[in-house]
Amino acid sequence: MIARLTRNLHTWLPGHAGHLIARARAARIEGPRHLLFALCDHYEPLWGNADAATGAARVQAWAQGYPALAHDFTDADGRHPRHSFFFPGEQYDPGYLEPLATLARAGLGEVEVHLHHDRDTRDGLRRDLARYLADFARHGHLGRDRDGRLRYAFIHGNWCLANARADRRWCGVDDELPLLHETGCYADFTFPSAPDECQPNIVNQIYWPKGDLRRARAYDQGTPARVGELLRDRILLIEGPLSLARRPGRLAPRIENGAVTANDPPTRERVRSWVDQGIHVVGRPEWVFVKVHTHGAPEAQAASLLGEGGRALHRELTSRYNDGRRWVLHYVTAREMFNLAAAAMEGASGDPAPWRDHAILPPPAATGIAP
Repeated sequence: MIARLTRNLHTWLPGHAGHLIARARAARIEGPRHLLFALCDHYEPLWGNADAATGAARVQAWAQGYPALAHDFTDADGRHPRHSFFFPGEQYDPGYLEPLATLARAGLGEVEVHLHHDRDTRDGLRRDLARYLADFARHGHLGRDRDGRLRYAFIHGNWCLANARADRRWCGVDDELPLLHETGCYADFTFPSAPDECQPNIVNQIYWPKGDLRRARAYDQGTPARVGELLRDRILLIEGPLSLARRPGRLAPRIENGAVTANDPPTRERVRSWVDQGIHVVGRPEWVFVKVHTHGAPEAQAASLLGEGGRALHRELTSRYNDGRRWVLHYVTAREMFNLAAAAMEGASGDPAPWRDHAILPPPAATGIAP
């Protein structure tokens, strides 16, 4: 446990310290705060080298179990929890994508792009992404620009965005960030990844990568997203909460990285820690972005997320963070979270709900329109 806690602390602890200082100096927020909550799932039906039948059973567990969970909870806008399925392109199967389209049509989630690759090339990655986008689009997934171009959010497998590892494994493409942008990606949701070595020193931020974006680990340098400055020539990085947190009944702290698992389910203390990081667009602190992640397809994880673990999470969110006085809760997908960040950068304020579809339009499956 101690080895895990201290591993790669140097990559992010200075950034976390800076975040704590900035948070302590922040002005008091008057009026209610809006909690924008997204659960982003590295959704891998074939996790653990499962066979096709196991993968199909895992998808059906969600197709059948998620509506029963979600329909018991609503946010301030009367919307149910909305799950973001980041589906691995290399695991594509029509039998997996169609049930997820059914959930999208019911307003319970959207599908985005996840990818595992190793020792890849720029041309190979571009070719694969084009195929995956076309595959997903046939089922009505992925958002669109107003001119109809496919757009997507992204999570990198093995955390290794932009060829980040010292051993050069699990990617291979230094200039992955500009390539993702060229192929329609609008935002990356990979981080945090601590204690993994790919974790950036930039912590608890929504930010734009800066400098030479063709270099490996180009995300290590960035500038915070702020009101009045919306960039259109690169992807946005939307981080989830990362902190050292106290554990009830224990002296040693834990790394709180927003990973929702069967062994580490949501608790009141964990949710409070996520919210307390106060991730926001600079100049709009009353819109608090909480993006947590999971690997929800394997049986143990699904049983927790679709059972008591998921119910505990949504009970806490809807009871403690939706009183209309101190907090107003909004369930969002990854796409909607990006849209709200973009709207904030363009000056939107007050109730964020009208801006859910501000920049990237909903996927056809979510609107009931045939792809």
